[in-house]
Amino acid sequence: MEEEIEDILQNTVNKLCKPDSYKDVFHGTLNNVPMPSILALKEIVELLRETIFPGYFGNHSVKKENLSYYIGVNIDKIYRLLSEQIKRGICFEMCDIKKHNNSCTECDKIAESKSQIFISKIPLIRHLLTTDVHATFNGDPAAKNYGEIIYCYPGIKALTNYRIAHELLKLDISLIPRMITELAHSETGIDIHPGASIGEFFAIDHGTGVVIGETSVIGKNVKIYQGVTLGAKSFPLDEQGNPIKGVPRHPIIEDNVVIYSEATILGRITIGKGSIVGGNIWVTNDLAPNSKITQSTPK
Repeated sequence: MEEEIEDILQNTVNKLCKPDSYKDVFHGTLNNVPMPSILALKEIVELLRETIFPGYFGNHSVKKENLSYYIGVNIDKIYRLLSEQIKRGICFEMCDIKKHNNSCTECDKIAESKSQIFISKIPLIRHLLTTDVHATFNGDPAAKNYGEIIYCYPGIKALTNYRIAHELLKLDISLIPRMITELAHSETGIDIHPGASIGEFFAIDHGTGVVIGETSVIGKNVKIYQGVTLGAKSFPLDEQGNPIKGVPRHPIIEDNVVIYSEATILGRITIGKGSIVGGNIWVTNDLAPNSKITQSTPK
């Protein structure tokens, strides 16, 4: 019996180790540099959350008197951790393409430079998230104070990850931005691609099931509810029938628009300023500014 079990186990191992079996799903370390770490990225996001919203996350005893020290320690940790993860992302993508066997000295320099630039963007990220907190508070009569928004609302948690990831993506950093937004997606049910462009004072009410596609453009003072999809209606294919990447295919939502729950807006269309899109609506054509579209009243 034991010999039979051993044969089954060894046969399974042999099948799993055949190149044809793993060629599309295997990634060997390149230049002894592993892939980016989910655990490290979680730590970076938590440190950034503590830095952006001091006193709410991490050390709850932080005061104005020790704020400079506290933030300084966090920034130093973020820089060191992020540099390493960016390097891993570069090696994951670029070293595999170049197939070079040299050390990753060049990758180290690039990673450190990009990490420094990102660090300089943290005040901007805080500013944008502060506007999101204000917009969420002003749009929700159930909210008692800003602290409740920061500490409890999944929309702010998802937007924190998104705004971090978006700045990283703008630095042409590989893989890591998508990993960061997917962390929030798993936790909150809100799926925001880091490539989307979202303006100030953005509010997501409730949030579960929200999907915002890669090339979506959202203006200022926009509010959306749970289940809203900003998706692609279709996308062009190349001669081999594969999707052409990077083509604008998601909606443009102009300033001061409200989109109610379960609305689905598809394609590269424009929802004009000041418009209201009712719940459970399917929109595939442009809406003029100040439009109001709702379900037809049943007769």
